[in-house]
Amino acid sequence: MSRSGHPPGLVDPPLGAVLVARFTLARGRRFPEHVHPTHQLAWPERGVLSISVGDTTWVLPPTRALWIPAGVPHITGASVAAAMHGLYLRPDRVPAPWSGPTVLAVGPLLAALIPHLGRTDLGDAERTRAEAVLLDQLTPAPVASVELTLPTDERAARVADALLADPADTRGAAALARLAGTSPRTLHRLFQDSTGCGPAEWRMRARIRASLALLAAGTPVAVVAGRVGYRTPSAFVAAFRKVLGTTPAQVFGAHGPRAGDTV
Repeated sequence: MSRSGHPPGLVDPPLGAVLVARFTLARGRRFPEHVHPTHQLAWPERGVLSISVGDTTWVLPPTRALWIPAGVPHITGASVAAAMHGLYLRPDRVPAPWSGPTVLAVGPLLAALIPHLGRTDLGDAERTRAEAVLLDQLTPAPVASVELTLPTDERAARVADALLADPADTRGAAALARLAGTSPRTLHRLFQDSTGCGPAEWRMRARIRASLALLAAGTPVAVVAGRVGYRTPSAFVAAFRKVLGTTPAQVFGAHGPRAGDTV
């Protein structure tokens, strides 16, 4: 990443408002914390992106993108191999519709417009029309993404670290409270105060977050379910739908679960 905040070799669009760049990220690759002078829309065409701002991380499948306002420091990485599109929008041409990072829905039209605007052979009029349609398609997702905020209290953080290290951990509220050195009621309050949800919901989100990389790699749903702590594929799919508002097959399409899996 260049000092300007743009990927190397890219410049501000001379005529249009939107510049599109495509990256292939190997598993484990990440861009260290950086800022852009432009707004950015980060979208994984394939694979799964992980974007962190402060203590909050968003994990994005191909049906989601993250709007990052200009000047917001962030870290971008991939837990599995990913094809990422970065859209850079000039603030003087595109006023920020959201003041903070915002998860957007990526439907078929937006998914087609992004690479279309990455073409170098578009005329000025064609580019202007395509940009106008793209901007109309920027809509917050009804169910955002797997957003996970780390608890700030060290007692709750011990529990969070354990659940992230082993998503299939089945310890109940009492056992997790003992790990934290406090009572179940206090542990729930600690999570609620710093993350916006209790430890049970936080664990569910952590499990679904872990599942995304497995699903993106083509792991069958039945196998993924067991690896992230669910006894049956149907229980996993129900949790997945609760967190993301859809099924694994609808999130990943042809790049997700194999044919014949329970979705």
